[in-house]
Amino acid sequence: MTEPTPPQAAARGVGRGLFVAFEGGDGAGKSTQSGLLGAWLEAQGYAVRRTREPGGTGLGRQIRDLLLHGEDGSVSPRAEALLFAADRAHHVASLVRPALERGEVVLTDRYLDSSVAYQGAARQLGHDEVRQLSLWAVEALVPHLTVLLDVPAGVGRERRGDVHDRLEREADAFHDRVRAGFLDLAGRDPGRYLVLDATLPAEQLAWAVRERLLPLLEGLLAAAPGGASGRGAS
Repeated sequence: MTEPTPPQAAARGVGRGLFVAFEGGDGAGKSTQSGLLGAWLEAQGYAVRRTREPGGTGLGRQIRDLLLHGEDGSVSPRAEALLFAADRAHHVASLVRPALERGEVVLTDRYLDSSVAYQGAARQLGHDEVRQLSLWAVEALVPHLTVLLDVPAGVGRERRGDVHDRLEREADAFHDRVRAGFLDLAGRDPGRYLVLDATLPAEQLAWAVRERLLPLLEGLLAAAPGGASGRGAS
């Protein structure tokens, strides 16, 4: 495989930003791929902001503790959906949108599709209801690209080892519904998704993500002051 070559690095961090979300079941490798992509972009001179949901902000870390580290059954399904939406609303308003306005590339480990898959599909609260809740919370901000790392529930459980949070402790049937929910989302909007077999080697996946991202990076520069070359930016 030939390493993708990004556009000229002269004007990273100017103009509109680029928003990429990594989605998938627990143990799919989202944090790994976000880290690999972030390091590659930074090496090319991009201004990168890596974050996660829940827990990308101070408030979010408190919500994360409530959601993921409480007793089983300690949060009802609807309260769970609302808490995730509250975290997302604050996350976007205080971190994601300001970074995009500064022209940064924002990489998030989970975004609104996780709520649709986990609470909408797996908790059976309804695809449309949960999606509309999240869209309202973020004022309709949708990623330019969503990388879906698809992994069977059993593989994800094996990768996680013996440490599991409240959602990870759910039975494989729950995680099977999560996986189906993600694949359904990708099927509804294939232009926004890159679906990858997350059992493949990490570097092979990283290469596929970079290749898919290149046209979006070119668009980012084209929208920056000075045009596609980025020249004339401060």
